[in-house]
Amino acid sequence: MNEAGPPADLPSPTPVKTGDDHPYAIFRNRDFTLYLIGRLVAVTGQQMFTIAILWEIYERTESALALGLVGLIQMIPMFLFTLPAGHVADNYNRKRTVVLMTVAIATSSLGVAFVSWRHAPVSWIYFYLFIGSTANTFMRAANAAYLPALVSRKEFSRAVNWNAGAFQLSCIIGRAGAGAIIAWMAGHHSTSPAALVYVINTLASLAFCVLIGMIRRQHTVKTKEPMTLQALLTGFKFVYASKIILGLITLDMFAVFLGGATALLPIYAKDILFVGPTGLGFLSAALPMGSVLCAFILNHRPPLQKAGRAMLWAVAAFGLATIAFGFSTWFWFSLFMLFTCGAVDNISVVVRHTLVQMLTPDDKRGRVSAVNNLFIGTSNELGEFESGFVAQIFGPTIGNTIVIGAMISVVSGGVGTILTVLAVAWLWPEIRRYGKLA
Repeated sequence: MNEAGPPADLPSPTPVKTGDDHPYAIFRNRDFTLYLIGRLVAVTGQQMFTIAILWEIYERTESALALGLVGLIQMIPMFLFTLPAGHVADNYNRKRTVVLMTVAIATSSLGVAFVSWRHAPVSWIYFYLFIGSTANTFMRAANAAYLPALVSRKEFSRAVNWNAGAFQLSCIIGRAGAGAIIAWMAGHHSTSPAALVYVINTLASLAFCVLIGMIRRQHTVKTKEPMTLQALLTGFKFVYASKIILGLITLDMFAVFLGGATALLPIYAKDILFVGPTGLGFLSAALPMGSVLCAFILNHRPPLQKAGRAMLWAVAAFGLATIAFGFSTWFWFSLFMLFTCGAVDNISVVVRHTLVQMLTPDDKRGRVSAVNNLFIGTSNELGEFESGFVAQIFGPTIGNTIVIGAMISVVSGGVGTILTVLAVAWLWPEIRRYGKLA
């Protein structure tokens, strides 16, 4: 018996008659299919855009600080606008908000393309990144809160799993595609090899707008609240009051912050595994490939019967695989450990996203989604900084080499992740007792 269940006001649109629990039956739901295709296209374009931005800025500046500023510029809007974004998602039409903000993202991407084509100062790239990240902050809150309206309660956990799988597949396609296009343009002596990638992202964003616009399901606001400080803080108050949601966000936030080894992959590829840039490409792709396989497997199984325990074990397995990767000097074993990290991380993502939406009343879902996005999004960026900082501090101190520092950073992060699981399981026993994910 679950200690807490879905609220009574979770929107329950008329279920699409599927006739069975076949994993692909959900695609008979026209609105969800349009949404998922749109997400696949949009995220692919955004991943291409991210790779191209990093490549161009380093190519033009040869500065690690300039690369670091990319993450900082994208984090600032999250801190500034997360609360207003959640308020907008709960008090205005979510579908319209998603479309309008995506148009703003497309416009900012086109601005970057113009800057790249004209070789304008890099500061203009940061300007358009700030605009795009601001729009993305509003779009993500509305987008996360809009998904539950597209499917029935029975279908929701499967919808979250398909959505997570589509995101990871987009990461694989987008990163590889961006590299191939930039290499091809450079081979043809283009003076702006990344500009085409920015244009493709613009087109992908506009395609997403069209597909979302074709969705019939609308979000109706029952009662609008004025934008007061009390209204803005509603998401934080609800998360703090809900033991399960607070525990889930805390677990995932610290696991991402401590257990992220991706920032140090170049060190492993070059100086520990000795596989060079080609091996780095395989290592980078291993995590999303593991997630895609896990999503495929989960969609061919019934909903998790003991979702809370499944998430705790998944995050613990993530920590163990991170420790094993940290010690490994054999490429294929390292590749398998990263693949494992991606697979078990997908379980964590599905459980967290499903429960955060199911346990939140619809009129607060945008603000709670914004809080969730803030903590998880910033922990990704700060986690990469933490990994690099630990490696830089302990490497020269203990072994007089960054290699030792990198291994200490990754292994200690994995240990910290496991300790986080034990702490969360003790502080929030409600998570251990949570049952069926449906």
